Amino acid sequence: MSLDQHACSGCEPLSLSRRDVLRRAALGGGWLTMAHWLGGYSFAGASDTGLGRDVRVRSPDFDPRAQRMVLLFQHGGPSQIDLFDPKPALEKFAGKPMPGGVEAFFDQQDSNVCTPSPFKFSRHGECGMDFSELLPHLAGCADDLCMIRSLHTLVNDHEGALRHFQTGKPRIGRPSIGSWLTYALGTYNGNLPPYVVLSDPTYDQVDGIRNWTAGFLPAIYQGTPLRSEGPALFDLSLPQGVSEEMQRNQLKLLEKINREHQRRFVHLSELDARIANNTLAGNIRDEVTAAMDISQETAQMQKFYGMENPATGTYGRRCLMARRLIERGVRFVAVFNDNVQSMGDPWDTHTAHNPRTRAISDNVDQPSAALIRDLKRLGMLEDTIVLWVGEFGRLPVAQGNDGRDHNRHAFTALAAGGGFKAGYVHGTTDEFGYKIADKPVAVGEFHATLLRQFGLDHTQLSYPHQGRNESLTDADITGVEPVLSLVD
Repeated sequence: MSLDQHACSGCEPLSLSRRDVLRRAALGGGWLTMAHWLGGYSFAGASDTGLGRDVRVRSPDFDPRAQRMVLLFQHGGPSQIDLFDPKPALEKFAGKPMPGGVEAFFDQQDSNVCTPSPFKFSRHGECGMDFSELLPHLAGCADDLCMIRSLHTLVNDHEGALRHFQTGKPRIGRPSIGSWLTYALGTYNGNLPPYVVLSDPTYDQVDGIRNWTAGFLPAIYQGTPLRSEGPALFDLSLPQGVSEEMQRNQLKLLEKINREHQRRFVHLSELDARIANNTLAGNIRDEVTAAMDISQETAQMQKFYGMENPATGTYGRRCLMARRLIERGVRFVAVFNDNVQSMGDPWDTHTAHNPRTRAISDNVDQPSAALIRDLKRLGMLEDTIVLWVGEFGRLPVAQGNDGRDHNRHAFTALAAGGGFKAGYVHGTTDEFGYKIADKPVAVGEFHATLLRQFGLDHTQLSYPHQGRNESLTDADITGVEPVLSLVD
């Protein structure tokens, strides 16, 4: 189905109080302005890069391999040693001190005792890619995956490492990857947010909305959280006792108040987003509802994503929603973990590492693989990147009696589609899986590679902020370049 077949019409307007509008805007409502800009409006004072402050579709710097992306972010730091990177040497040194020691986050709890994985590894696909027994479904996608074993990051705490991967720097206030892509390329469908966030409906992610912030970019480029259960967005229907005429009068008054406020604070891009929210929200109600309505999928397809299984159902639901959203023109979808067994930060296995790792693997394995296979079936994987990654890895020594601590020096990512090499393993770690031994990939280098696949020159994609043109990679300072050996 073509993208313009999804256009929405005849939707009722939205009823929002001024307080509601201010609250919703903070949660990502800025995208609702896009229909206005698709009609030709743009902010005054567009950026010096020439990209402008709107969400109209823009041409990349060169021919892209990728048009859209799904980020399956694995909060907490999955253990590369137990999932992707078998280390027989740990068996040899089991129970013995780690030669040279390790950098631990909780150093007082570090045993420094080599601890092998209890999980069996085997080779899969024609490429012979190694996977743990915990991920049989992703292992079945081996020939479509680029396994990057040599990622490393700057910091060893969750918040800093999360910000580093999501925004390019460990500090607060910078735009996320999805925001940069939306800023650079715009959106295909003005009735859907270009950047959608799907998180577990029962709890907030660690570091919250900073995982999908627009930072110093205009507010329209921030991620829009949609609910995977119940109404996708708040307040898309008229409250009981409120007529359409009453709503129109409310919106007129609210717009008048906001315009007066805007004249006093012309530099705040959020005001434009809030004003347009009121006018445009009703126009997108039907399209958002349809995109998120998985009842339109066959029972077989829902089962394919694991929705009938309590262990995989909620995560599978969001993965299926991600496919439906990008089918309809959404540029970037971020799917975050379930709150598995009330673990909070699921992969953060400081205690009970083995059973917790098994439970989280059970939760994400089938849905993640289903998304990759489904996109391939639809012919969309070729120009869609699916990225499975966390913020860092885990150590090869025991923390306390039964945990693994953070490891910033080595972690693994899986990338499928969008021109990433299929059936390819990049990089190696040392014999203990602690540090990179060959072909290291810094987070900034990976960001530069992602942008390249979207046809973007990471050295040119920038935004004026605090007296300089800032970018996702800040290549003039970091010197990073795309890792061409990861892509075809």
